[in-house]
Amino acid sequence: MSSQTKIPVVVNGATGKMGREIVKAIAQAEDMTLVGAIARNPKLIGEDIGEVIGCGPLEIPVTNDLEATLVMAQSEGTAVMVDVTHPDRVYDAVRAAIAYGIRPVVGTTGLSADQIQELAEFADKASTGCLIIPNFSIGMVLLQQAALQASQYFDHVEIIELHHNQKADAPSGTAVQTAQMLSAQKDRYNPAQVEETEKLAGSRGGALESGIRIHSVRLPGLIAHQEVLFGAAGQLYTLRHDTSDRVCYMPGVLLSIRRVLPLKSLLYGLDKIL
Repeated sequence: MSSQTKIPVVVNGATGKMGREIVKAIAQAEDMTLVGAIARNPKLIGEDIGEVIGCGPLEIPVTNDLEATLVMAQSEGTAVMVDVTHPDRVYDAVRAAIAYGIRPVVGTTGLSADQIQELAEFADKASTGCLIIPNFSIGMVLLQQAALQASQYFDHVEIIELHHNQKADAPSGTAVQTAQMLSAQKDRYNPAQVEETEKLAGSRGGALESGIRIHSVRLPGLIAHQEVLFGAAGQLYTLRHDTSDRVCYMPGVLLSIRRVLPLKSLLYGLDKIL
């Protein structure tokens, strides 16, 4: 495939754990070419991103200049920016990408509902595709679909999400998305059986208006895990997804890069493009 027909891709957060895997996946994809690698670590600025992540020279220097990188990517044709940065920075980065006509694929979680709505409106006005993907794993999509089926038969459900202790936001975007999907199926879960009293604030987790509770665990040794527990008299139905290596997200990342190109608006969730 000629370089003219390859998808130009910028990775924002290129030297993080997720970013490194994404850079490797793009470098190996026949229909993509890496054109920018953005990071904040001052010690790595100017270094070849391929050398930094250990996959050999890619002739793409690490930079901390988002705007200049977007301008450069704009000149390469219809380009994509994959953002795996931090909840505090993702909104401004995504808005900037849309302003320059760069299609964002957002793996960073922590955006508020209002921020997502604002980005959706901005993408609509710009007629620019944008994907916000709380979880790139195909297995998680299957778990969510199974949970939707189970919700037809269970009125009691709680969600436990477990992540590494470097994750900045809680609960995870995936857990929130799962709870929102279940809430759309049924107005109310977990009808009260007793009047509960929390002797330690937060011990029952956070609750959505539908009554679904989400519990967050943060520990070293974890990557990303989620349980959805449905209960009824005499039975417990548990759905669980475990991540043992971030490589499991790469098929979803590459699919998102390809699918965002023809879009003219914002879509939320990997299930929307499968």
